[in-house]
Amino acid sequence: MPETMVELAQMMQAAGVNRLYAKKLAPNDNSKNQVYLGGDFTALNILPHGSVYTDTDETSGSVRNRAKAVIDFYWLGDNGNVQHAPSAQLILYPNYPEVRLSGFLKNCRSAPSDIMRVREEGRVMFFGITNDGKIISHAAGQNSNLAKAIHAQDQLDETGVFLRIPLNTDEIDTREQLLTVLRKIHQMYWVASQKLGKDAMSHSYAARNGGGYTLEALLGISPNGYSEPDYLGWEIKQYGVRDFVNFSPKSPVTLMTPEPTAGEYQDLGVEFFLKNYGYPDRSGKPDRLNFGGKYVCGYDAHHLTGVRLDLEGYDFKAGKISDMGGGLVLLTKQDIVAAKWGFGGMLEHWNRKHAKAAYVPSLFRKPPPEYSFSSKILLCEQTDFSMFLAAVVGGSVYYDPGIKIENVSSDKPKIKKRSQFRVAHKNLPELYKNSDFTSLF
Repeated sequence: MPETMVELAQMMQAAGVNRLYAKKLAPNDNSKNQVYLGGDFTALNILPHGSVYTDTDETSGSVRNRAKAVIDFYWLGDNGNVQHAPSAQLILYPNYPEVRLSGFLKNCRSAPSDIMRVREEGRVMFFGITNDGKIISHAAGQNSNLAKAIHAQDQLDETGVFLRIPLNTDEIDTREQLLTVLRKIHQMYWVASQKLGKDAMSHSYAARNGGGYTLEALLGISPNGYSEPDYLGWEIKQYGVRDFVNFSPKSPVTLMTPEPTAGEYQDLGVEFFLKNYGYPDRSGKPDRLNFGGKYVCGYDAHHLTGVRLDLEGYDFKAGKISDMGGGLVLLTKQDIVAAKWGFGGMLEHWNRKHAKAAYVPSLFRKPPPEYSFSSKILLCEQTDFSMFLAAVVGGSVYYDPGIKIENVSSDKPKIKKRSQFRVAHKNLPELYKNSDFTSLF
């Protein structure tokens, strides 16, 4: 059994842990009452988890007002070995809101039942995170040296209910690592437009939307559609500006591009959706239907498509989710759900990908197409899905699709899908607890 923080760190690292956190346990933090992980969804930024799904009681068929997320959870043994706790899961209570950990003792012989079944003050639970998404935990009793060491600390970084434990004295903050790399990129001044290919090599890129691809190539990021952060746990967002003095952006920020998970769009297909709610191309391109426009929550139906953006299963007065089976919806004038993005999938995507984000301004010139990246960037940290929904309700975040079908009358119509949620740059701070413009020098 580890007696000191050094011993615990060594054992955790030997088990593959690269991030370590501690949580001071309250009397109610036990196997009966579950372990409280915060009064919002911040814990989902820290603890890797699977898909978020709504819990259904199979015996009655009723849907409970909560959601769950599967986790790959283990207990660290006295000799450094780890044992799987297969029933461990995260439970989300949107009405509060809060997240709790449950099932962490069930079907695991080496689980510290003597510590986690009691209501003692002063206990501490450690959470080690591995690169492959495992959570390796250890519990320290109230009279242990480990628990006393944590309670004696007053300089550990806090994120929600978690305290960040450095694994070694020379541990480098990913924020500083990111700033160092962006500083080198800024010092390159004008860089040829490029895109990283499947061969992991940079290739010339002539299209006008090369700013993001160029920055990703310089960072060694392959373009992908995965819902994971881009670089060292940071989501990297490039945006074009007219100059590096006023930083006036040329376009809003695309936050994410999830496909609808329900409604006619999903059930009857995109072609059906476009033929019912799309409109002829406004520039006169023949045999083409578009579905575009700006959809702000609470506004009337769009004049071209006949649908409006709303929230289903959301208590507008309390500012909380009231039904995890709900989501963001496009409704017709008859309240038919044309498209829906379920809360579970949106929550999972937002908290995982946007926990930390860097917004990097760029200038463009041609010929040939080149980009220069600013020495002043916006760093945003600590978000929560409730902040995203509040911005939707307030109109700062809106739906701005670019969906189309070409050759509508042919046997092989061509469909392009692009559902995107966007925000103006000036409203980005609404989505994060901490945000500041940082100079690289």
